[in-house]
Amino acid sequence: MSLAAMPVAASVGLVLIGMLIVGLLAWIGFTLSRRKEADASAAVQAAEATAKLEAATITAGAKASAELVRRQAEEEAAVLRVRAEAAEQRAEEIRRGAEDRASEVRREAEQRASDVRREAELEAQSIRDDLREQRLEMERREHRLTEREERLDEQHRSIEERQNELTVQLTELDQRKQEIRDLEDERRRILEGVANLTTEQAKAELVAAIEAEAKRHAHTIVRDIERQAQDEGEIKARKIITGAVQRLASEQTSESVVSVVHLPSDDMKGRIIGREGRNIRSFEQTTGVNLIIDDTPEAVLLSCFDPVRRETARLTLDSLVLDGRIHPSRIEEIYERSKGEVAELCERAAEDAMAEVGITDLHPELIRTMGLLRYRTSYGQNVLKHLIESAHIAGMMAAELGLDAKRCKRGAFLHDIGKALTHESEGSHAIVGAELARKYGEDDDVVHCIEAHHNEVEVRTVEAVLTQAADAVSGGRPGARRESLEAYVQRLERLEEIAMHHDGVEKVFAMQAGREIRVMVLPDAVDDIAAQVMARDIAKQVEEELTYPGQIRVTVVRESRATEVAK
Repeated sequence: MSLAAMPVAASVGLVLIGMLIVGLLAWIGFTLSRRKEADASAAVQAAEATAKLEAATITAGAKASAELVRRQAEEEAAVLRVRAEAAEQRAEEIRRGAEDRASEVRREAEQRASDVRREAELEAQSIRDDLREQRLEMERREHRLTEREERLDEQHRSIEERQNELTVQLTELDQRKQEIRDLEDERRRILEGVANLTTEQAKAELVAAIEAEAKRHAHTIVRDIERQAQDEGEIKARKIITGAVQRLASEQTSESVVSVVHLPSDDMKGRIIGREGRNIRSFEQTTGVNLIIDDTPEAVLLSCFDPVRRETARLTLDSLVLDGRIHPSRIEEIYERSKGEVAELCERAAEDAMAEVGITDLHPELIRTMGLLRYRTSYGQNVLKHLIESAHIAGMMAAELGLDAKRCKRGAFLHDIGKALTHESEGSHAIVGAELARKYGEDDDVVHCIEAHHNEVEVRTVEAVLTQAADAVSGGRPGARRESLEAYVQRLERLEEIAMHHDGVEKVFAMQAGREIRVMVLPDAVDDIAAQVMARDIAKQVEEELTYPGQIRVTVVRESRATEVAK
């Protein structure tokens, strides 16, 4: 609704209010007329008076309401007029602002059009300049191409001339080659006639000579490399093994196949023999040990190759002597009790050995079997002590090499466990020991150390090599093992015999108690390379044919002597 229409609306509102008041008055009159007809004639006068009073009241109220409505309408009309005037002012301001904005936009559009026109003119001028430069560049290129074509034509002519010259020269060269080939054929025929050899034969001799020289040179290089590697390896191995041996202090062997039992008096010998030898026969049958009673004062000897049985018999005899009651039934009773004591001693010895080495998780069956080695010997060396010593040596060498010391010690500690098994287990002690360790859950590397420590199985791991080295050091150290004089002499004779069977050998000397062989060869029959090969062959044959503790060094000596006699 616009501001001009607001006074008209106010007038219409006043008319509506008036019409409302008139309608209200008409309704009141109609109501009063109806009441007049219904009332009795007696009440007509009172009703008329009441109706007039109400009519007057209503008329007065209607006039007051009409006056109030009129004043409110006039006030609203005044407010609306003020608002209409403010709206007209605002519309005028908006119109003037729109005219100013339109003028400004028009000026900007004209300025923008002028700028675009100038830019288009500049761009057109730049394009014209580029076209002019491109046209000049094309003219220059055409000129250069023309000059290049002329030069190419000239070069083509010179190349044709040069080709003709080369053709002539090639023809001359072919002729000269043919002449040279004819001269070479003639020279070859002359040389073949002088040397009585064909070309193929001469080539074969030359190739054979070069091949022999190359092989000799290669053998020399290989020998030098092997000698250098051997020297370095020996120095390092000697350092490691010497350090391990020096750090380990072990006792010398004192085991034998005879045990001595001391008696309180010589009278006890008669009681041991018994009436008609009854007691001694019963003792030997029960224990399986020979009881030797000689003139040695207050002592008897027990002889048996089984150390466990011999120790059981020794404990039995000690108990019998201490008790004083010696008869067959008592012998059997004491023997059964002594077997239990020996089993306990074996198990305790195995546990002590494990504690000394630092191993705590062996299977109980392996512990029981290991304990039997307390009474086993090898070349007079106690096997259980040998295993302890080997474990310590292997652990120290593994620590020096940066390997797993615990695994190496375990493999060296168990490598001879097969020696505790009886003849019922077929095979060498290395194989049956490996099978026993595998049966009771030992690691594959430990099993391999056991089965390969005598090279019955090809060595595949460094731990197995260290086990072999520790076994050799423990068994080969001075005082570790004993061998009989007869076996010692036979071994020395066999060493000399093996060396003397090789061609070119003049003398052989077994030195250092059979630890080294010095082989003197004839210098005219054996050269340096053959001497190296001979040393290797002798060492290999010794390894295959002989059994010995430790290592044997083979040294082949070749020397040339020039002798003249002054007269």
